[in-house]
Amino acid sequence: MATSSAPGKVYLFGEHAVVYGEPAVLCAIERRARVTAEARDDDRLRVQANDLTLDGFTVTWGGDADDRPDVDVPTPLVEAAMGYIDGAVEQARDAADAPAAGFDVTVESEIPLGAGLGSSAAVVVACIDAATRELGVDLDAETVADRAYRVEHEVQDGEASRADTFCSAAGGAVHVQGDDCRRLDDTPNLPFVVGYDGGAGDTGELVAGVRSLREEFDFAADTVEAIGDVVRRGERALGDGDVEAVGRLMDFDHGLLSALGVSSRSLDTMVWAAREAGALGAKLTGAGGGGCIVALDRTEQTHTALQYTPGCEEAFRAELDADGVRAER
Repeated sequence: MATSSAPGKVYLFGEHAVVYGEPAVLCAIERRARVTAEARDDDRLRVQANDLTLDGFTVTWGGDADDRPDVDVPTPLVEAAMGYIDGAVEQARDAADAPAAGFDVTVESEIPLGAGLGSSAAVVVACIDAATRELGVDLDAETVADRAYRVEHEVQDGEASRADTFCSAAGGAVHVQGDDCRRLDDTPNLPFVVGYDGGAGDTGELVAGVRSLREEFDFAADTVEAIGDVVRRGERALGDGDVEAVGRLMDFDHGLLSALGVSSRSLDTMVWAAREAGALGAKLTGAGGGGCIVALDRTEQTHTALQYTPGCEEAFRAELDADGVRAER
């Protein structure tokens, strides 16, 4: 039996634009997904999933391609979970040259699904690491990140970037642009406050919507490029330790993402509540459509304001997690 964990993340800048080769900056946060993998005597896969912002479920499948679980959970959620975990297990089997390996997999997560905090990436990264170690193979973080990206790329119909999986595997603050993935050194302390509306956006649908808008209107393509400019300025501000400038650029980024149609009433409400409480900056994080916002505030005012904001289900402070994927057992 092997257990691994991997952190969630917030986007400081660059979601959606990163799909088109623009840079993005992300930070791992101290909310984790933990995956336990235990080898079976057959080639089947049994998955127990807990705490994924839905009632926990246990399913077993394998063998016949038409073999699918019959459980009282929304079908898209089950199919997504199966797709990510199936893909992670296939990557582990490939890495260990054990194509017939079966597993009992248990998933526990502190990261809400579809909220823009990288839940799927954290689960996939942790699952690959745990399953390969259970088969007697140790992979470095960069290899785990690459294999996890392949899983997300397939499940998300080719719309995924390397950003989420690299950040989850590497930890800390990271720069991602195409295949150029690296940690950023000397990142200043960033006083994150996260607000969660209890919802979940459809990442594939939102990414496809931006793609359609970008293909139809020149201004949308220009907006994507403008987000790239914000990221580059934001990365320089990080390097200078200028947290106030980082916050102002987060505000710009949210405006550009809103222009691309990926914000929502609940996200905008939380963003403005944070700004009016004195946050240095606030924006949606992730694909949008619902889920989370991230703000910067050294005081408790934004946290308190979000707790009383209609539509905000949860608010919490989040420390930067310097660790990426790690073995827990």
